[in-house]
Amino acid sequence: IKKVLLEMEDQKNSYEQKAKESLQKVLEEKMNAEQQLQSTKRSLALAEQKCEEWRSQYEALKEDWRTLGTQHRELESQLHVLQSKLQGADSRDLQMNQALRFLENEHQELQAKIELLQGDRDLCSSDTQNLQDQLKRSEEEKLALVTRVQQLQSLLQNQSIQLQEQEKLLTKKGQQIYYHKF
Repeated sequence: IKKVLLEMEDQKNSYEQKAKESLQKVLEEKMNAEQQLQSTKRSLALAEQKCEEWRSQYEALKEDWRTLGTQHRELESQLHVLQSKLQGADSRDLQMNQALRFLENEHQELQAKIELLQGDRDLCSSDTQNLQDQLKRSEEEKLALVTRVQQLQSLLQNQSIQLQEQEKLLTKKGQQIYYHKF
């Protein structure tokens, strides 16, 4: 009986030892699982934070995109207005040049008439004086028109320079908008 009791005691101790070892394994696995759970929770929290940051950046980029689109449309509109102004200035310049050529032709005609009349000056001195006065007025008008044409050409040149600068600026802004898109 003692022998059986001892064997049973050994078996009991063996079972207890195995149970303790199994329990220890289960506890370690539970601890590992809890650590993994905590680690996974931290990873999830970080992922949610990153997701929120990306969402915020996405919304900011969407708003920037809208703003850039609006600016691009405004710049294109300004470019069209400036091109129209330049065409108008070119047209005015052409008209002024035509007027100047007309006046120069008129001046040449008057000069020719004066030369003819100078030959007959003795006979028609009063007519010659009138023509000289007319020529003088024409020359003054020509000088005034030449001055005006020069002013307009200078203004046109300044407008052309401004337009070119604005076109460069618009092109540069367009490129910036293009680069911001990508």
